[in-house]
Amino acid sequence: MQLFSAFVSIVVVSVASVVNGAAVTSDAVPQTHAELLNWLATTDAQVTFVGKFAAELTPLDITVTYCNRRTNNLCGGDCTVYVGGQKCLNAPDTQCLGANHDVSFCDRAGCGHSCNALSSCGTRLDNGFCFTPGTASINVPVN
Repeated sequence: MQLFSAFVSIVVVSVASVVNGAAVTSDAVPQTHAELLNWLATTDAQVTFVGKFAAELTPLDITVTYCNRRTNNLCGGDCTVYVGGQKCLNAPDTQCLGANHDVSFCDRAGCGHSCNALSSCGTRLDNGFCFTPGTASINVPVN
């Protein structure tokens, strides 16, 4: 009987951990339009726009922001904001990124080899960003 009680306790703790873990990983992706605008208004990063300019951004655009530096819980340094459609972005030295769609980040150029979905982010940063060290390319999906 004691063995059965110990087994049930282990199962309950395991299930609670899995359920709790899933809830934590799904709440911050995608990055909201408001989070992106707040980051743009408050960052000291060097920002380069590819596609539309900041004043033209709408909530319907696919927007990916990727940077080469993480400081504490902030994404910054030299950053690129891409606004557009399906594309493989060359993004060497990327340390963190945020997007308003579930993009994939890959450890090699050409969006190949080992890629992970942004929705599976392991280390979340402020303003909807994710810590993604070793990223070399980003796969933007069809909207």
